[in-house]
Amino acid sequence: MSQDLPTPDYARNLKLVGHSDQGGRSDGVQLMINKGYAITGHMFSKGFSVIDVRDPRRPNPVAYVPAPPNTWNIHLQSFGDLLLVINAKDMFASAEFQDERNYYTGALGEKVGTASNASATRDWTAGMAVYDIADPSRPRQIGFMPVAGGGIHRIWYVGGRWAYVSALLDGFTDYIFMTVDLSDPTNPREGGRVWLPGMNTAAGETPTWPPERRFGLHHATVSGTTAYGAWRDAGLVVIDVADPTAPTLKLHHNWSPPFNGGTHNCLHLPARDLLVVADEAVLDDYEDGFKPIWLFDVRDPMKPISISTCPEPNDADYRRKGGHFGPHNIYENRPDGFVSDQRLFATQQNAGIRVYDIGNAFRPEEIAAFVPPQPARLMDHRPNRSRVIQSCDVSVDKDGLVYANDYNGGLYILEMTA
Repeated sequence: MSQDLPTPDYARNLKLVGHSDQGGRSDGVQLMINKGYAITGHMFSKGFSVIDVRDPRRPNPVAYVPAPPNTWNIHLQSFGDLLLVINAKDMFASAEFQDERNYYTGALGEKVGTASNASATRDWTAGMAVYDIADPSRPRQIGFMPVAGGGIHRIWYVGGRWAYVSALLDGFTDYIFMTVDLSDPTNPREGGRVWLPGMNTAAGETPTWPPERRFGLHHATVSGTTAYGAWRDAGLVVIDVADPTAPTLKLHHNWSPPFNGGTHNCLHLPARDLLVVADEAVLDDYEDGFKPIWLFDVRDPMKPISISTCPEPNDADYRRKGGHFGPHNIYENRPDGFVSDQRLFATQQNAGIRVYDIGNAFRPEEIAAFVPPQPARLMDHRPNRSRVIQSCDVSVDKDGLVYANDYNGGLYILEMTA
């Protein structure tokens, strides 16, 4: 671990205080902070790592847990003494997805072979693993929920009995919504499920959308008794989870077309009757066009009204920088971390990390930014990848420290200076 900090390409009101290459596994996807430890899933290094960040100026990798063969652990959730880790087919190691356009277009279940219940070979592990992290430096697996299909993609869990996941299951065209009962963490089990009509091919349903569209759930976040689902090219799906054993579809609202789809995650701000929704940029060189971070007025939950978008970064020509330019993830106001309905933290991939003041919901303003330098090396093994920063996830702890990772560049720890 070097004490020399990388020099950012651009910084405003965010100061770099610590950096880690995560024990040589500098690729990171989802990032959690738990009891002074950063836990990150890897895209290409097969598994997840734990970094001791109790001294944020000297982050120290302390654990690495490998994934099962042909399986990725890119997404995870921690709360209290539990860590939940997805297990799914390692899509980006598969020949059919070396061109990422193939992953982001069309029915994923048909390409993986799960939509017809007839995949030729199941050489991956599919489901959700549960770890005891009373000591986060020593994750200990205590449970596993298998699923029949491609696996789990992403999870929402903030304690208690229920987790909420996106699952690629046999007989469905793409990822659907599922609740998971964790009353016994050693034996997690399905509670209920919701999908958009047309996705359940095993029941004879037929998609009504164009075949090139990805109508699949990325994931949902839960606020009260409502789950807000980002359903990729299908936009926003609102689900009643008052009874998690019988979730019910309340609303499907799509703005693509005319906008460009890829809806990735949602953040409800209940005190202000606002919903923040990010559309993910998924292709290089701005090929998939403008992807906004939206603010919706949800005073009438059945009639969300878009009232503004966050400004695109304009301090450099990011459209021509290479890689993806546009939103990936927004920090989701985790109750064990920083919670605000005035500030929004987002990753903009080759444009780094951005912080927005949304005090005036009709006119969000960028108030801070940090663009890491070019990664030292490519962890991304897919062909024709650009060696540019691709800031992936951002998390903020209770003290306001900002943690961000990248597909290639490691873990950055930042503090706001204004």
